[in-house]
Amino acid sequence: MRMTGLASALRARAVIGAAALLAFAGTAASPAAAAPEPRAPREFVALDSVDRTILQEMRYTTAHNFVGEPIDGYRQPLCVLTRPAAEALHRAQTRLLARGYTLKVYDCYRPQRAVDHFVRWAEDLADERMKAEFYPLVAKERLFADGYIAEKSGHSRGSTVDLTVVRLPAARTRAYVPGEELTSCSGPYEERFPDSSVDMGTGYDCFDTLSHTEDPRITGVQRANRQLLKGALEAEGFVNLPEEWWHFTFKPEPFPATFFDFPVARRSVAGH
Repeated sequence: MRMTGLASALRARAVIGAAALLAFAGTAASPAAAAPEPRAPREFVALDSVDRTILQEMRYTTAHNFVGEPIDGYRQPLCVLTRPAAEALHRAQTRLLARGYTLKVYDCYRPQRAVDHFVRWAEDLADERMKAEFYPLVAKERLFADGYIAEKSGHSRGSTVDLTVVRLPAARTRAYVPGEELTSCSGPYEERFPDSSVDMGTGYDCFDTLSHTEDPRITGVQRANRQLLKGALEAEGFVNLPEEWWHFTFKPEPFPATFFDFPVARRSVAGH
């Protein structure tokens, strides 16, 4: 009886061992399970590690954007940039704080997987849930041809930022409620979604020629506000994209030809 029990125990151990080996082999054979999440090069930092006073309203972690849902690759509402770009923003912020304003960023580094998400959305002509706010006057089938959507973005190189100016003391931005009635980004300031920004003539990510920085229809206070933002950033080495008053790239870029795909998360820049 004792020998029979010992043999049974040995057979059971052999079966368990074989199962463990099979499980290990299956795991090792799965690239998805084995591949670690990409991390940022050491030249990247979280903006709040350089300047904690710059406001962050990271739109692509939320449903309040032209797609209408959180965007792939945005794990946390965090601005990540190359260190030279972040330090230049800090210098611009110092200038603006002295005048009673603060910067607020909407988007910074953007993973390639997020750009791919934009492309898939643009190809789905039936999905127009956010049209009334972000592209009320543009046919969705024109987004590629008109340059609003592209397969590559300078944001993925890490030195481009979308941002605005807020007068101090900064008002809290109310939460967007998915499904709420939308108002045009190119409408009067009092009717647009309230996001605490000074009046720039349009809302952020507004697919409209009114968003062109020097559009002649933008005058008075709106034009002065755009020039305030542009002047503060150009003084520190940023270059504006003429088609978007909110879009600036720091020059020279540390990575002028590399499009990264690590997720937007603190762990991507941990220890930098």
